This record gives sequence, C-alpha cells and structure tokens, in this order.
Amino acid sequence: MDDLPLQKIAISGPTLASIIQRFSSSPGDVDGLLFGHVAHLTPSDLPDDDGPESSSIRSDSPTLVATITSYYCSGTVNSFYDSLGRIDVNALSLLLSDRGPGRSLIGWFTGRRKTPLRPSMREFSVSASLCSKTLNLSPHEDFLSSLNSPPCVFIIFSTPFSDQLVHTHEHRAFQFRRSTGVFEPKSMDVINIGPAFRGHYGTFCPSSPFPWLSCGLSDTEGKSHMNLNQMRRISKDQKTLDSCAEGFEFGRMSSLMGSEAVNYTSKLENLYEKMLAKLEELARLVEKSSDKVLEQENRNIKLRQKVAGLE
Repeated sequence: MDDLPLQKIAISGPTLASIIQRFSSSPGDVDGLLFGHVAHLTPSDLPDDDGPESSSIRSDSPTLVATITSYYCSGTVNSFYDSLGRIDVNALSLLLSDRGPGRSLIGWFTGRRKTPLRPSMREFSVSASLCSKTLNLSPHEDFLSSLNSPPCVFIIFSTPFSDQLVHTHEHRAFQFRRSTGVFEPKSMDVINIGPAFRGHYGTFCPSSPFPWLSCGLSDTEGKSHMNLNQMRRISKDQKTLDSCAEGFEFGRMSSLMGSEAVNYTSKLENLYEKMLAKLEELARLVEKSSDKVLEQENRNIKLRQKVAGLE
C-alpha cells in the first residue's frame, strides 16, 4: 500500500455539520469511521505571466487530496478497538460490510470534550493498527480507495475547556504516515463554504433512497396482454412504491416520465403528498414508541425505589 503525503483533506459542509451534531448531542465521547476517496487533482489555475516568481511557485504535479463524503458514528468509544488501541477485526469487518457501495474507508475520527487537539497514545495505536489490519480484512473487497491508500486520515473534535454562552466546536485533521510512524497536521477544507466550492460539483452523482421502478404498461389494452410474470413484477413494484408513497398507483408513474410529464404536475404533487403522509405516519409511530419507552422508564424507576426501600 502506498504511503503518499496528502496535500489537504476536504469534507462537505453537511457531513462536517452532521458529525459535530452527533458529537454534541451524545452523552459522552464518540468515535467513528470516515469514508470517501483519495484522488490526484491537477491544478487548473494558470498565471497570466511567466515570470521567474510565478514559475517557481507554480507546480504542474497533481495534488493528492483526501475527500470525506460520509461517516459512521458509533455514539460511544472503543467501537472497533480495545482500550489498548488494538483493532477488533470482527467489529471492523461488520461495520465495513454495512457501509454501502462506493464508500471507501479513508480513516477515522474521535470526539472528546474539553481536551487538547493532540493525538493520544491510544489514538496513535489505533491509527497504526488500522493501517496494518485493513490489509488482512478481505483482499477482494473495495473498502480501500482507488489509489490503494491506507486509511490514514484522523480528525479530532473537541469543545472549549470553559463553558461559554456561544457553543463552539474545534477540530483538527491529521495524516498518519505509516512509513515514519508520526501524525502530520493537515489543512481541512469545507468544500461548499466560500466561492471556490463550485468546481467540486462537476462530478456530482446524486443518490436517492427512492427505489428503482420499471414503469411498464398502464393503459387498459396493455393490461389485457400482460402475462403472469409481468403481473407479479408490477405487484412487487407496487409494494415497493407503497413503502415510500402509500396509496399511489404504480401505473401512474409512467405518465410522470418523458416529454409529457410537464402536463401532469398535479399527479406529481399527489405523489409528494402521499410521501409526506407516509413520513408523518412514521413520525407518529416514533412519538408513540417514545412515549412507551418513557412510561417504561418511569416504571423502572419506581420499581428500583421500591426495592431500595425509598417508597
């Protein structure tokens, strides 16, 4: 595995905000894994003049950048390693198996309150073990980046030592160099803050949780010629659609695609209404389950007090 130096580390604003939110809302310290990709970026800014100063500053060599696109937060510490910083291969393999396609492991992070932004001895051991253990996890899996780079990125999140009226969060990024065994501080760019972020959306590939549906025949004449396999497929697609928008007929999906879709805005609005109704139903179920959990917690407290003789 290559141990090339990173020029910088990039992360999207929503991803950074989500990590900070998970850290701030957790009852204690947290850790987790970072997913993304490591790629060479060729500089595209060319100076207007070819003077000696510009030629000495300009570099035609590509820049190696690690881009963080998603993460996994455990909500606690020691989620994939022990107290000595040794990697639990089984736990790490389980986390990597649920990462989803196109998400390569490039490092990990930790969030600890009111502590310096310096790696500890345990975090050094975790990073060193993570770089070495990933070689033996599964040689046929694509959990590593396309450049065969080890998961060397490490980010520390922390809070100020003194309580303040304005909540602030501090962070610092490092690259663990396996060849030298040291943490090298790296700058971290939030790629969609400021005017320079637009170029990062050139290769944007959207992903949606809405299921892939094959819109088939929807007219009456077409339905009469459908065989049993087609009817089963449509029935299966209807169940899949009901999981996102219950009550919306699958046959109406064909009219929402193509050049004539502009004439069916009311059907599209109806689809969104069904999807919102499904979300509201899920929200009510969550509220009811939360009430039941709170009720059970109150019962447990009363039982503990009764056993302890406080009642």
